[in-house]
Amino acid sequence: MAAPGETLTPGAQVQRFLARYTPDVRKTALTACAALRRLFPGATELVYDNYNALVIGFGPNDRPSDAWFSVVLYPRYVRLFWLDGAALDDPDGLLEGQGNRVRSLRLDPDAGIVSAPAVQSLLKRAVATSDAPYNPKARRRLIIRSVSAKRRPRRVPSSSIAR
Repeated sequence: MAAPGETLTPGAQVQRFLARYTPDVRKTALTACAALRRLFPGATELVYDNYNALVIGFGPNDRPSDAWFSVVLYPRYVRLFWLDGAALDDPDGLLEGQGNRVRSLRLDPDAGIVSAPAVQSLLKRAVATSDAPYNPKARRRLIIRSVSAKRRPRRVPSSSIAR
């Protein structure tokens, strides 16, 4: 949050949110988001600094229900969630989860998996099957949707890290 009287741009706010995480988690998330921005220029990014995690959703507009996927930061790792993943054809069996809608994939520390052809195919399929129109030539937007007053710690206490 900004100090009283201080106004931060959405980008600066996201940088503050990310600063709460370990360098590895932060790097994984930034690498994944950069790859998604290259694949889907013009996407709107919706940011939620929730109690449990930091969520950066990607979609065609500012409606959360139209979002395709999100990068979610937890204290120890980052996951890529497909918001309608259960309906996607996943011939390689990459997506994890048993819910009625959402599926996800844990990202490796360098988030290189986002560049894998099978993952890019799933990402593109999610966009192609969306009902909301997507304009790749639109200007990218970053919107802070919510910031929770209370949050779980964003870093793992050093005493709980296995050595």
